[in-house]
Amino acid sequence: MKHRVAKVFENRAGLFVLFMFLLITISFFVRMLLLIKSAGEVDFTIQNILGIIFIGLLSDLITAAYASIPLTLYLWLIPERIFRRPGHQYTLFMIFIFIVFSLLFNGIAEWLFWDEFSARFNFIAVDYLVYTTEVVGNINQSYPIGLLITITTLISGLVVYLLYSTIKRSDNVYLSFKRRSLFMGFYALIIVSIFFAFNNKYHRFSDNAYVNELAGNGLYELFSAYRHNELDYEQFYKGTAAKTAFSNLRQLLKTPEAEFTSADPFSIERTITHTGAERNFNVVLISVESFSADFMAHFGNKKGITPFLDSLADHSLLFTNLYATGTRTVRGLEALSLCIPPTPGQSIVRRPNNENLFSLGQVFKSKGYKTEYIYGGYGYFDNMNYFFANNNYDVVDRTAIPDKDIDYENIWGVADENLFDLTLKQLDSGTVTQPVFAHVMTTSNHRPFTYPEGRIDIPSHTGRKGAVKYTDYAIGKFIKEASAHAWFKNTIFIVVADHCASSAGKTEMPVSKYHIPMLIYSPGNIEPGVMSRLMSQIDVGPTLLGLLNFSYTSKFFGYDMFMLEAGRERAFISTYQSLGYMSNQGLIILSPQFKTESFKLLAGKDPIPFDNRQQEQEAIAWYQTSSYSFKHGLLK
Repeated sequence: MKHRVAKVFENRAGLFVLFMFLLITISFFVRMLLLIKSAGEVDFTIQNILGIIFIGLLSDLITAAYASIPLTLYLWLIPERIFRRPGHQYTLFMIFIFIVFSLLFNGIAEWLFWDEFSARFNFIAVDYLVYTTEVVGNINQSYPIGLLITITTLISGLVVYLLYSTIKRSDNVYLSFKRRSLFMGFYALIIVSIFFAFNNKYHRFSDNAYVNELAGNGLYELFSAYRHNELDYEQFYKGTAAKTAFSNLRQLLKTPEAEFTSADPFSIERTITHTGAERNFNVVLISVESFSADFMAHFGNKKGITPFLDSLADHSLLFTNLYATGTRTVRGLEALSLCIPPTPGQSIVRRPNNENLFSLGQVFKSKGYKTEYIYGGYGYFDNMNYFFANNNYDVVDRTAIPDKDIDYENIWGVADENLFDLTLKQLDSGTVTQPVFAHVMTTSNHRPFTYPEGRIDIPSHTGRKGAVKYTDYAIGKFIKEASAHAWFKNTIFIVVADHCASSAGKTEMPVSKYHIPMLIYSPGNIEPGVMSRLMSQIDVGPTLLGLLNFSYTSKFFGYDMFMLEAGRERAFISTYQSLGYMSNQGLIILSPQFKTESFKLLAGKDPIPFDNRQQEQEAIAWYQTSSYSFKHGLLK
């Protein structure tokens, strides 16, 4: 038997076995160390211990199967004449030093992550990969990273030295390409089977959260979290009984024009009723990339980078106290189309099972509108095409623009003026037979900040100020050209940001970095003025529908700001993992590990810690129910 085992390592297939052995062994020791660390929190029943060991082993085998794909491809494709060269052994030694180093370093990372979150890698870890600068800085300040890397490198070298003879004899027996291909086919079949047979829920067999986490594998959970783009609210955030949360939410959603359609405690469906005729105007909603309120002179900017929008604001309904829900375009698109508070983790736009949700497009389509999402880039980016196409929008992106009609483009898409040329064409063709709702997403105010030369007095590729001024120019050109079209007099134009240009600040969630502008312009239809009430990006849709005097059935979480009683204003701000709830009482921040913080907000000063239990319960009601609603299909 011993001789047969030894023969496995006489050819290159033995290197695959060695990799599997290393990953499973190191993963087992990491699991045992985490078990010892968490002994006081684990229920030591026979079922739990067996589950940790055997389901844990299954987790490690699945992870090893996936993780071995690069090495397996290498061993399959490298020709025998190269593989058997004496010098190639040094390549194998270096490969295995890298493998051992990666596995050991991952084990250290898992220990540190567990120390903070008592969990395997999840979407918080994905978040760490997104915010590289902040995370690397935090790690350098928190841990002796240089020493850890040095020690891990030395141990990796020692392990590979001990495995020297095993790696060296992997070229003793010739293994033909045909036999390697048979093995590769069998391996591919296993990978495909695992993909369809297992997900990241199979190891959640116990009522004890620590047991479930220990039975998983951190590497698998990391990639699974990235693939599923979510951070489970109930597992990581302070909450209450679901029925209580919805009961609180139903109280918060009561407004004069709304009546609940059902006594179902988990339903927020309401009939929105307005008296008088509906105003079936065309609507062009322009969401501007990275457009902070403080870019405009109306909010104190002295640099003159938005001359057209500042002029337009004087003839528009200007919203001066509006806040974006997040820091990325997909968050803004989610808020504007679904009118729902941000859920922890990734935006719904990028999540699985995001089809057929109740959306702004659905309301307009029910009123006989042609609904479109118009984007100057390729809409596969950030899953935009799929999301909008499956939620009652017709998608029109970069592929609809002939090359001859493009003045300039970069990695993100065409210049904004070319996007608006496309929008004019879509409106010309669409408004012939029916009103149109067009959501237009710009791209020019984004690195590398490039645009056609000669349009403005700031050269292309010199920074954000130029990009902002160019977008302002492009919007101005669009509005002026639109005014010559027959449909202009029956059209409402909305200009709003998807998010701010920056979310960095001294505090974890600097409120001012979420402040965005909005203008609603329609000469003769919308009275110019100023709306200074605190409001959220999720209120834009219901407020617009109110201005159109639409009656409809709603599942939106947003308010019509012209119907909401004074004193009930609130806004939502978020990162991937921190959920902020702001009202005239202050700011509540909900974070993983069931952490809550409460602050009083004073103009021009840092937030002051302040205990406010009522506002905390309101924050929990909004966020817990929005996550629950998406997870359980209540938004469809």
